[in-house]
Amino acid sequence: MNIQRVNSLDYPSLEPKLSYIGLDSWMNFINDVYGHPVHRFAVLEGDRPLGALSLLEVKHPVFGHYLATAPFGNYGGFTFEDQAVRDLLLNEARRLAEEIKAEYVSLRFDDIASPLAEGWVEHPVYSTYLIDLAATPDDLLKRFSSDHRNHVRKSMKKGFSIRFGHLDLLDDAYEALALSMHELGSPYHSKTYLRKMAEYLGNTLEFAVTYDAKGKITGGGVFIYQGKTIFNLHANVLRYARSAYAGEYLYWMVIERAMQKGCTTFDLGRSLIGSGNDVFKSKWAPEKKPLAYWFWLAPEQELPSLNQKNPKFQFAIAAWKLMPAFIIRPLGPYIIRGLV
Repeated sequence: MNIQRVNSLDYPSLEPKLSYIGLDSWMNFINDVYGHPVHRFAVLEGDRPLGALSLLEVKHPVFGHYLATAPFGNYGGFTFEDQAVRDLLLNEARRLAEEIKAEYVSLRFDDIASPLAEGWVEHPVYSTYLIDLAATPDDLLKRFSSDHRNHVRKSMKKGFSIRFGHLDLLDDAYEALALSMHELGSPYHSKTYLRKMAEYLGNTLEFAVTYDAKGKITGGGVFIYQGKTIFNLHANVLRYARSAYAGEYLYWMVIERAMQKGCTTFDLGRSLIGSGNDVFKSKWAPEKKPLAYWFWLAPEQELPSLNQKNPKFQFAIAAWKLMPAFIIRPLGPYIIRGLV
């Protein structure tokens, strides 16, 4: 058993465990858009892969110099057959961080049963939400609370419509996400980011955009298919449409489409525990799965908290909401490139 620095993680047996967010296509796409270097390692026994680690190196004047798995995603890019393999990969991540003088290493994975390794700190603030789609739409509806069933049904009567597409839907998908993120006080990527994502991921990616009865955008999302799972990468609705259950409409239409495509799991994506998104996603009767987020910290470094719960970000969030689009759209990608 040995660990190697590799240029590619082209190991089909590891793909489902790495998740799409750790595969070469994703990491190469991020490197293309933002220029962050990618570091890949594999543990091999002969030709058989036992584990893999894919790390992105980020250098940003505001958010620092660090290594992270699953850039702009929930989890993936770190998988191992057993604890011995895991520790080889952890030691290599730490060695690399020391070599490049990174401030910390952030590992995002979904194995909460794995005992914490010596020298690493766990920061469990996110969950993901898995809906079992191995049923008919009617059977799935029966799992919801009566209130949530009613909200889904009401959403179908509001005159909303939905379009699914690829690059043909790029402009509207970008508008939906850029507008909704602005309302939330968060920077967003450029349209180029979404276009290159679609180009690199091909037909495994699908945009969805919803509209009201007058054809005005109400929301949208980016969804990734891998095996029998559909992943929600981004999905938001605009504030004006929330009271008409536009969010329920978007999710339900995506669920029905995923079922038609033969998917058996819908991963709703990560949310901060206790947040509004946590509450909304919990209404869909999912398996709520805490995510194991581990950190190695260089001497005298503190645990990073690059999320909206950080009190230091509250003023910036409030100010961002008030800024006009012509300022925040070009500025957003420069900021968010450091928040992988």
